[in-house]
Amino acid sequence: MTYSIVARDPATGELGVAVQSHWFSTGSVVPWAEPAVGAVATQSVAEPSYGPNALDLLRGGVGARDALARLVRTDKGQAVRQVAVVDSHGHVAVHTGRRCVQFAGHEEGRGFVCAANMMLREGVPEAMARTFATSNGDLPDRLLAALDAAEQAGGDVRGCQSAAMIVVRARDELWHRSLDLRVEDSAFPLVELRRLLRLRNAYELSDRAGELLAEGRRDEAALLYHRSMEVAPENEELRFWAGLALVHLNERLAGLEAVKSAIEANDGLAELLNRLSPEVAPSAPAVREALGRGNA
Repeated sequence: MTYSIVARDPATGELGVAVQSHWFSTGSVVPWAEPAVGAVATQSVAEPSYGPNALDLLRGGVGARDALARLVRTDKGQAVRQVAVVDSHGHVAVHTGRRCVQFAGHEEGRGFVCAANMMLREGVPEAMARTFATSNGDLPDRLLAALDAAEQAGGDVRGCQSAAMIVVRARDELWHRSLDLRVEDSAFPLVELRRLLRLRNAYELSDRAGELLAEGRRDEAALLYHRSMEVAPENEELRFWAGLALVHLNERLAGLEAVKSAIEANDGLAELLNRLSPEVAPSAPAVREALGRGNA
């Protein structure tokens, strides 16, 4: 019993699912997605097999509508099911069973579907669709905006407990998810999901900075290391590694300050610094010497 959105970004080919429910660990049941194949949300007395079975059909070349129709036709519990599908071409399909707990409904848009059941009042899917269609930003930001709109429109009659988001990129391996976030149990799951998305973005910046450094694009790498710390200033782990990288990139003062503040927040990082070899962190010996920690 929940509300969700499945969508494809026509500009990038990304596919995504986002969901919120007053039920523990909704992310382990509702959202399914596979790069260049499709995305599925299965909810309302949820039958998880809709996820992998729909993706199997989509992968075999069946369109979203035909795939969902085949699965619903053989489901004896179809009256209480709610399932939404989007394929890699942006075609969508949705089923809301006639016995889903009210208020239940769905709203289709261009390349996306919003679905909800057991809502406090009518109009939740429509509010989600309007917000998603008019929002700016990357796909994850727009998915989260749709969930926020659902909550503002009334949301689940029972309140909220868990949330999840999956996003896959068109050119990734079939097993890979570029984003896979879950809030299993929280009084404010959408607030926590937004925090996790921000943290994930910071780690993405750090990862990209590492790639740029390996390519010899040092100035660009340094900018992204700084940006990663700005996005998640509370995260000492990111600060620690970014500081080491900045020292290596000849931003010695900024790098040493970052490492020092990270160690002050987490004593375990001081011991980690002592254990790092130059193969893992080229600047580690110099940082140890500068901070007077361990043997250089």
